[in-house]
Amino acid sequence: MTAVLSSQGRQRLAERALAHPVRTLLLAYAASRLIGLVALWAAATFAQNPAGVGHLHPNVWDMFGLWDGTWYARVARDGYPVPIPTDPDTGRITYSTWAFYPAFPMLLRALTALGLPFVLTGVVLNVLIGAAATVVVWAVLRQGAHASRQPARERLALVGAMLWCLHPATTVLLQPYSEALAVLLLGLCLVLLIRRHYLAVALVSLLLGLTRGVAPAIGVVILAHLWARWREDRAAGCPPLAGQRLSVVAMLFAGGVSGLIWPAYAGWVTGIPAAFFDVQAAWGQRPADGPFVLWVTWAWGTKGLFSLAVLVACIGTYLALVLGRHGRWLSVEARVWAVAYPLYMFAVVRPITSMWRFMLLDFPVMALVASVAMRTSTGATVVPHWRRRVALIVVVLVGGVLWWTCTIWPYTPWGSRPP
Repeated sequence: MTAVLSSQGRQRLAERALAHPVRTLLLAYAASRLIGLVALWAAATFAQNPAGVGHLHPNVWDMFGLWDGTWYARVARDGYPVPIPTDPDTGRITYSTWAFYPAFPMLLRALTALGLPFVLTGVVLNVLIGAAATVVVWAVLRQGAHASRQPARERLALVGAMLWCLHPATTVLLQPYSEALAVLLLGLCLVLLIRRHYLAVALVSLLLGLTRGVAPAIGVVILAHLWARWREDRAAGCPPLAGQRLSVVAMLFAGGVSGLIWPAYAGWVTGIPAAFFDVQAAWGQRPADGPFVLWVTWAWGTKGLFSLAVLVACIGTYLALVLGRHGRWLSVEARVWAVAYPLYMFAVVRPITSMWRFMLLDFPVMALVASVAMRTSTGATVVPHWRRRVALIVVVLVGGVLWWTCTIWPYTPWGSRPP
């Protein structure tokens, strides 16, 4: 009898959560921020080197504003240096704030001009932006356009968005980093694209181009959307893109500009056309070496053929999940993003620990995790015991948050593994 009542209680709780999804998401997000704070406390207590914070007893407040947060603070305080900094010995372009996109630090600059401390402002702002980003992630996942029918879509989308809050690198959303803003703008771009608000996509893509360098991946998503719509219009006997062709052209133009606007501005201001890419090279990013080459070299140098086989197997498994039945309930736009963005990152970014936080933008992966945990082998229905399976995944993800925060986030002056 007790078990029946307990089952009925869980059912009512699930129904209330689905009836009020935004409230549910915000509660889950708030809980994940508390978990992030606990992880930062653990990192300060057990992992942080005193040399990294300047005193013998690191505390949780010392864990805010580290790493790239210091560079964003420089941008907010001093802007971008001209002439561009060079190494005094070699004369080559060296590290500088030109590697960091301006939207987030300029937003903080406007707020800190009111007299607010930079780190506190960045943390509070990102907590709020992260809350909005969580809702937008859910909005993308629940879109049924260009997706296979799935009666449990709303539940899958809600759980997927909640699991995204517990991404191993989620602690970075408590820091003055640009990930929260990037996810928010990216999600808005995808939602607007799916709903065919092309002029709005153009505007948001320009803002995204000043936040993160993801224009090539977004461009692939836009082309996939237009191809799917073209086929739908033809099948319906309508002129393709009727009434929106000019807005489509504007969207495509803005998408191209978004990928060039910041590098072009850096080249114009500094007088060095390739300034942005030269600074990126100083930071270790050299896509000219060839796509995927550095990852293959890294894998081979780690454990030889075994590491290479593991890398290929992981990529193959991921692609199978996205393209197979666990991804078919997602919109074409979300699925294409889930393929284009990681491949683009692996093509142009070297093997660095920052990849963990870069993958926060690949939020459809948590929808795949939700699908694997919740659905039957055929994918047609949700398994009765899906709550226990999701709870197990939550435990694993919380462990991942603690691991990432305690292993990657602590700052050591002589260390070289920035998150």
